[in-house]
Amino acid sequence: MPKKKNSEKVKQGKKNRAGGARFEAKVRANLESLGWIVSKWMNTVEQEKDGGIWKLVPAKPKFVFNSKIKRMLPMGIGTGFPDFVCFKKNGDSYEVIGVEVKVNGYVDKKERPMLEWMANHIFSRVLIAKKGKKRGEIEYVNFKEEYESQ
Repeated sequence: MPKKKNSEKVKQGKKNRAGGARFEAKVRANLESLGWIVSKWMNTVEQEKDGGIWKLVPAKPKFVFNSKIKRMLPMGIGTGFPDFVCFKKNGDSYEVIGVEVKVNGYVDKKERPMLEWMANHIFSRVLIAKKGKKRGEIEYVNFKEEYESQ
């Protein structure tokens, strides 16, 4: 028999997802105002079985079951990792970066090796966007500099 979900946790999860989506939209607008061409990243990274090599794969869409209509509904379309791929003309070439949006700036242990591989093989650098100390402020942290020692 399935467990009953805690309604307070469900409400908090909805608030957290909505807040994260709002912050992601602010980050996108901020990057575009800084001259970046921003696109949702539709891929993710997987490691082959037994700790094999990393490879780039299409991200799977996330679904949630709606009990009122008894159907699965899409929860998120662009669920790639990292959140954005950004391009900027730099002389005769383009700089390509990946941006992962985290409200608190924390990248968990499962995501760190994925970002490290992307920083070394796909993007010129990977940035973590987080909320700044002042209201409405966005900080960008270089992933390699922040998590190099960990």
